[in-house]
Amino acid sequence: MKKVSFTEMKNGTKEDYLLLEKHEKDFERKTADRILKFMSSLNSTLEGYQISRLEHSLQTATRAFKNGESEEMVVAALLHDIGDEFAPMNHSQYAAAVLRPYVSEKTHWIIEKHGLFQTYYTADHLGGDKNAREKYKDHKYYKDTINFCEKYDQSSFDPNYKSMSLEEFEPMVRNIFSRKPFYHH
Repeated sequence: MKKVSFTEMKNGTKEDYLLLEKHEKDFERKTADRILKFMSSLNSTLEGYQISRLEHSLQTATRAFKNGESEEMVVAALLHDIGDEFAPMNHSQYAAAVLRPYVSEKTHWIIEKHGLFQTYYTADHLGGDKNAREKYKDHKYYKDTINFCEKYDQSSFDPNYKSMSLEEFEPMVRNIFSRKPFYHH
């Protein structure tokens, strides 16, 4: 396989960067494949939960799908906790960063903030502020994020819930990740 001529980027040529751009575009087109493979591996969980991370994600997405949410929101629901594995202290921001080029500003904001909004259910028990989300009460997506947490995320830890399969979500994931990227300000 042809390789670039440089060992320092500042010495690269147009030919080098055209070669890399071709490889990067090929790699980008396979993002959905990598995400689906990663999601299928989430069959373990943190100790204490009754279901796996994959099952939580499938339940969240199934609830969104059954409630008639857009394909974009269903995929975001499926991937909302994708950051748990690599960024447990900021998993929401990680998931939002993965989704950002392919989803609307609204969907990005909901996923980015859902972790903080979820503390509404837990903070009282752990000595925290359950109303930490109130600092966003005047934001245009505040109620949408509350609804995401209430309807989909916090209720999706049920070992008896019948979820759709990852394979059923695969076409949606492929569709979202084949979109021309949005450019948010």
